[in-house]
Amino acid sequence: MPDLNRTKETIEAMDAPAPQPDAAKPAQDATPQSATEERAKSRRIGSLQALWPFLMPYKPMLAAAITALVLTAIVSLTLPLAVRRVVDGFETESSELLDQYFLAALGIAILLAFGTGLRYYLVTRLGERVVADIRKAVFDRMIGMSPAFYERIMTGEVLSRITTDTTLLLSVISSSMSIALRNTLLLLGGLVLMLFTSAKLTGAVLLIVPLVIVPIIILGRRLRVLSRQNQDWIAESSGNASEALLSVQTVQAFTNERASASTFAGVTEKSFDSARKRIATRAVMTVIVISLVFAGIVGVLWVGARDVRGDAMSIGELIQFLIYAIMVAGAVGALSEIWGELQRAAGATERLVELLRTDDAVSDPSVGKPLAQGGQGAIRFDAVRFAYPTRPDSHALDGVSFTIQPGESVALVGPSGAGKSTIFQLLLRFYDPSSGQITLDGVPLTDMRRETFRAAMALVPQDPVIFAASARENIRFGRPDASDAEVEAAARAAAAHEFLSKLPQGYDTYVGERGLMLSGGQKQRIAIARAILRDAPVLLLDEATSALDAESERLVQQAVTRLTEDRTTLIVAHRLATVKQADRILVFDEGRIVAEGTHDSLVAQGGLYARLARLQFTEGLAAE
Repeated sequence: MPDLNRTKETIEAMDAPAPQPDAAKPAQDATPQSATEERAKSRRIGSLQALWPFLMPYKPMLAAAITALVLTAIVSLTLPLAVRRVVDGFETESSELLDQYFLAALGIAILLAFGTGLRYYLVTRLGERVVADIRKAVFDRMIGMSPAFYERIMTGEVLSRITTDTTLLLSVISSSMSIALRNTLLLLGGLVLMLFTSAKLTGAVLLIVPLVIVPIIILGRRLRVLSRQNQDWIAESSGNASEALLSVQTVQAFTNERASASTFAGVTEKSFDSARKRIATRAVMTVIVISLVFAGIVGVLWVGARDVRGDAMSIGELIQFLIYAIMVAGAVGALSEIWGELQRAAGATERLVELLRTDDAVSDPSVGKPLAQGGQGAIRFDAVRFAYPTRPDSHALDGVSFTIQPGESVALVGPSGAGKSTIFQLLLRFYDPSSGQITLDGVPLTDMRRETFRAAMALVPQDPVIFAASARENIRFGRPDASDAEVEAAARAAAAHEFLSKLPQGYDTYVGERGLMLSGGQKQRIAIARAILRDAPVLLLDEATSALDAESERLVQQAVTRLTEDRTTLIVAHRLATVKQADRILVFDEGRIVAEGTHDSLVAQGGLYARLARLQFTEGLAAE
C-alpha cells in the first residue's frame, strides 16, 4: 500500500490548467441550477487525468493489466482467422489438416478465456485499490479542514462525494476503462484486418464511420452535462437527508416529519428527473449508433455475398470479414456506451478533485516550531480582531488583548454573542484572526503545526460530542493510549463512574449515535472525563457544567478545582461557583474586554459584571 501522504502530495502537485470550481462555495451556490454554467466550461473527459497520480503507485499491476488486455485483444483478432481456416477447410481433402484447424481454434478460445479472466482480476483489483486510496485521501483532506470550510458546504455533500462519486469511479476504473481500451484495440485491429481481408468491403464500411461519430460527439457533450447535474442532485438529497436524520428528535418534536419528507422527496424527484434525461439521452445515442452500424454491416454483407457468388472471394474470407465487421461494430457500440460512463466519471472526478484542491482558510507552516517541554500554558492575545467568514461585517472580537500566565485560571463572562467562545475558536486555531497575534508560550500559533499546540490543550465544549461507541472508548478519545485504569480514574474525577458502572455492560456499554442513550448531564461528565484523561497543560471549559444537577456539579467542580491547580484554565461559564473560583475574570461585551478583575472587585465596581451577577447569579449571591 502506498504512503497516503505521498499520494496527497502528488495530488496537490498536479497541474491545474483550468481553474476549478470552489467546492467550499455557499450551499445555495452549489445547487445544480447555478452550477450549470461552470459544468459547461469543465474539462470534459480530460478530467480523468486527475486519476493518474493514484494509479502511479501501482505501475506493475497496471502494466500487467494492460498486457493481459492487449493479449486478449490480439487473441480475439486471431479468432476470425482460425474460423476462416475451419470454414475453408471443409473443402480440403485432408481430414488431418481439418483436425488441426479445429484444435487451433479451440486453443485460441481457451487462451482467450484465460486472458479475459486474468484481465478481469487485475483490472478489478486495481480499481478497488485506487478507489480506496481516493476515499482515504479525500477523507484525510476533509477531516483536517477548518470549520470555515464547513460553514459553506453541507457535510452531506462531502459524504456524497466520498461515497457516491467514488463508487462511480470504481465502476469506471475496474470495468469501463478496461472495456474502452479493449474495444479501441479491437476497433483499430479489426479495421486493419478488414482491410487486409477485403479493401473493397472495408472502404464501404469506412463510409459509415462519420455517421456514427457525429451523434457520439454531439450527444456525448449533452450526456456529460446531465451526468454532472444528476450527481449534484444526488449530493443535495444526501445532504438534506443527513441534516434531517441528525436532527430527527427536533423534527419529530415539532411534528415536521411530513414537511421534511416532502422536502427530501422534492429533491429526490429532481434527482430522478435529471437521471431520466440522462438515461433518455444515452438511449437515443445508443439507438442511433447501433442502428447505423448494423445497417452498414447488412449493406456490406450484401456486397460480400455477391462477391462470393462471383468467385471474387471465398466463403471463409467473407465470414472472416463479417466477424471482423461485427467486432468493429460491437466495439463502436460499446465505446458509445462507455463514452457516457466516462462522461459521468469525469464529472465525479472533478467533484473529488475540487475537494482535494480546495484551499483551507487555515493552514500549517511547512516546518512548524515546537513547544518547549510539551507546553507551559502561557497564552497571549495581542490586539486580536476577528469576524466569522459568514458575517464579515460583524466583528466577534475587536482589538482584544490579554495575557494569561502558566497555571492561571481565567473566566470569560459576558452576554451571549460577546465573543467568549470565539476566544476558544481562535485559541484552537479553528480560525485565524484578521489582525493581531495569538501566542502560546511565546510562540505564535501560526508558526506551529496545529497538532503541536492542540496536543497541549483539552476542551470541554458546551455541546459535548459523544461518538457511536462504548463509554470507555468515548473517554479514551482524549488519550487513545490510556489504560482502562486511567480511563476509570478520569471518570471518577468527573463524577461519571457511578452512572457508568450501572450501565448494562458498564464502561463497555454502547451509548448510541451522538450518545442518545445518555442524558445531557451524563454526556457532559463523559466529556469532562475525556478532558481530564488528556491531562493537557491548557484546559478549556466552555459551559462545562451547564447540564449538571447541583450534586453532580459540586462533585465535578471539586475535580475541576484539583485539575486547574497545575495548568492554565480558561472558563466560559454562567455559574457563579465556577466563576468565583477563577484567579481572574475578563468581562466581554460586543467583542471587547470592558472589565477585568476578581469576582469581588468586579461586583464592587458595578457595571456589566455586577448586572450579570444580579441577573444570572442571584442564587449564588444570596448564599454569600
